Amino acid sequence: MSFIRMRLKTAISVLFPFSILLLVSLSAFAQSLGNTGTIKGTVVDQSGAVVTGAHVHISNPVTGYSQEAVTGPEGTFTFLNIPPNPYHLAVTAERFAPFTQDVVARGSVPVQVTAKLAVEGSATSVNVEAAGNDLIENDPTAHIDVDRSQLLKNPTVDPAAGLSQAIIYGTGGVANDGNGFFHPLGDHAQVDFVVDNQPISDQQSKVFSTQLPLSAIQSMELDTGAPTAEFGDKTSLIAQVTTRSGLGSKKLFGSVDGTYGTFGTAVGSVALGWGNDKVGNFFAIDGTRSGRFLDTPELLPIHDKGNNETIFDRADFQLSPKDVLHLNLFAARNWIQIPNDLDQLGQDQRQRVETWSIAPGYQHTFQNNILLTVNPYVRKDQFQYYPSFNLFSDSPSTQAQNRHLFNYGVKSDLAIVKGRHNFKVGIDLKQTRLLEAFAFGVTDPTFNAVCQDFNGNPITDPTVVDPACAGAGQQQNPNFSPGLFPFDLTRGGTLFHFHSTHNINQYAFYAQDAITAGNFLINVGIRGDMYYGLVSAGAPEPRVGIAYNIKKTSTVLRAAYSRTFETPFNENLLLSSATGTGGLAQTVFGASAAPPIQPGNRNQFNAGFQQALGKWVLLDADYFWKYTHNAYDFSVLLNTNITFPIAWHNSKLDGVTGRVSTTNIHGFQAYYTFGHTRARYFPPETGGLITVVPPAVFRIDHDQAYQNTLNFRYQRPNDAEYFQFVWRYDSGLVVSGVPDVAAALALTANQQVTIGLSCDGVFATVANPFTPNSTCNVGRSKLLTLPQTGTEDDDHNPDRVKSRNVLDLSVGTDNLLHSEGKRRFVASVGVTNLTDKVGLYNFLSTFSGTHFLEPRAVSGHFGFTF
Repeated sequence: MSFIRMRLKTAISVLFPFSILLLVSLSAFAQSLGNTGTIKGTVVDQSGAVVTGAHVHISNPVTGYSQEAVTGPEGTFTFLNIPPNPYHLAVTAERFAPFTQDVVARGSVPVQVTAKLAVEGSATSVNVEAAGNDLIENDPTAHIDVDRSQLLKNPTVDPAAGLSQAIIYGTGGVANDGNGFFHPLGDHAQVDFVVDNQPISDQQSKVFSTQLPLSAIQSMELDTGAPTAEFGDKTSLIAQVTTRSGLGSKKLFGSVDGTYGTFGTAVGSVALGWGNDKVGNFFAIDGTRSGRFLDTPELLPIHDKGNNETIFDRADFQLSPKDVLHLNLFAARNWIQIPNDLDQLGQDQRQRVETWSIAPGYQHTFQNNILLTVNPYVRKDQFQYYPSFNLFSDSPSTQAQNRHLFNYGVKSDLAIVKGRHNFKVGIDLKQTRLLEAFAFGVTDPTFNAVCQDFNGNPITDPTVVDPACAGAGQQQNPNFSPGLFPFDLTRGGTLFHFHSTHNINQYAFYAQDAITAGNFLINVGIRGDMYYGLVSAGAPEPRVGIAYNIKKTSTVLRAAYSRTFETPFNENLLLSSATGTGGLAQTVFGASAAPPIQPGNRNQFNAGFQQALGKWVLLDADYFWKYTHNAYDFSVLLNTNITFPIAWHNSKLDGVTGRVSTTNIHGFQAYYTFGHTRARYFPPETGGLITVVPPAVFRIDHDQAYQNTLNFRYQRPNDAEYFQFVWRYDSGLVVSGVPDVAAALALTANQQVTIGLSCDGVFATVANPFTPNSTCNVGRSKLLTLPQTGTEDDDHNPDRVKSRNVLDLSVGTDNLLHSEGKRRFVASVGVTNLTDKVGLYNFLSTFSGTHFLEPRAVSGHFGFTF
């Protein structure tokens, strides 16, 4: 009975504020959702009479975003769903002189504009900033804006991971890893996705979940600098995603697209939108099938087929000039074969990931300067991992899993713009229900042999089970794990089973103010987080940032401090936290008893600048320094896609991220991103299934000295033919599993051949591999830096994958038949990894495994837009 009362109390504590906010929202709905903006205005003549039929146009020269409207009978216009940015607004009307004004749409409160037109030929009153100031943003948080026009032309490398790829290519501080993983500013997957104000802090890599397709995305703001008080939980990178909407379109629009390329990769997409001033809907359905769905542990894919299907729908209802009702629906599935390597050709392991989400939104505007926003949501990820039909086909172990992440909550805030203040106060309440079922058994008799012979070889005789190893020709195996012995299927053991459920309750409250004082913009805020899961913790989090606009030189200087509350990853949190205690009291996998993974805290400092070079080029750079107590990462289970969260005692991260962008210069447009990160982690480690015991300090595999992306595009007028070139450079992530030449000599023959291992100029072959006893004065690898035996230093000279340059090229047209209307055929041909570079993301990493870059791939695309 006490258990029931406790669960009832927990449910009430979550549902009560949710219900109150929902009831409030039912009486007051509103404008553009989330942090997207709304620009409203009226066009009048000098006498104050409204002007009908005036053409109003807004544009951003850096992102390329633009939108047009025509004033109605009351002389009004409205732009909805505007990405937060500065815009150049222009009004033209017959018999009147043009009117222009710079408008900043940052924040969800509608921006009001009155355009007063002068009679053509008379004096006009024009409010225009200097050309350079059109490019910069007076904002203390470093961020990158990515518009749909940029997203669509990026060459597609990773099936079903277009969102991850757009983030990797768009920001300088992100290190690329396999299977859609990326490391933002030295962290592993510490990303908060905010989709139309719905926060999603769980993993979005395709081996964990499913991603929103690019066909549904209008724009993104990628915050890599100091987070404001509104955001928490995972704050290394905040991806604010704005989806496409049909509201206000006044026409039917959409597209039908198909792509086919190397590895039998086929992609299809259908998008359809429609709407008027009162109602709008946008629908997109996408499907992908590929023979190289995941990044593989060998150069060529083996057992790597996969498919992905997504359905997205957004509905908007303008109930009144001040009231909007919104609904996002999303469902998706990934069905994936787990790639094999040459040492495990017989495996047939697979996984399935299913996701669905329901996210309504309500807004109401009071007195044109106060906006109430309420966003309840429900989302579920279900992950299933299937072993081979014959369990002994799996090596060195077989494993199965059924894991659920079910979360629901509400994010609500009240925004007030008055004078120099842009104030926001809000709450973020959610519950995540975890269910984890896991099975495991050893299938390789050499993996945990009880005894070994006098040459150090494991004894595979299933009758040898006495750890004393007193039999003839036997000696003790120093690596034998008694905790694994009951689950060694080769010696009469049985499968290990784990099943557990738990709820994670999180409550956050925040208040922040953006204060404009002359050329200064000051962000001050406070956030409070409370976490109730396997452990309970909470913390206040002050945030402050300042930006100063030097208008004469078109320069913005900024600095910020953030205190953040970090929460553990939810995926496999229960099993990982149980390692060594409770159901795993026998120290399975050799892990020692430890408390559950604790929440952490971080102190973060940022300093940076923006500089416009004339009216064509924008330079943005930011320095970050982060100290974290309880720094999170994942450990991978052997050769699977099953990973477990772990926490290190602390981490010290610092580096630089930046971007150089041009405006559209007669069809030419380019950007160059760059980043440098030092990621130093300190033990001890908590959680996981396999104990990791590094030295006092080490560079984790998030550490990369330098990465950059150059994206260059030229397009002929009227959206005709275009050419796009992308250069990606990565200096190489740290390799944790093979620290030096001595460790490489212990690899299997296939693994030695895979990395191109040589000793004193002689290369390993499958028939003649090296052994730990081989003479190797100078060892080399074609794919790893591989320090010589005894010279490796986990902090100053770790092993890394070798640097790589990857080139992508695409040629196409957005108007194949050079049509005059909106109905157009599009076509393109793309080549990724143009030079067929052989390279690794990582190799035998204890945190992510082995993944090769995709070899050269060619794809053709054809579609119709209207």
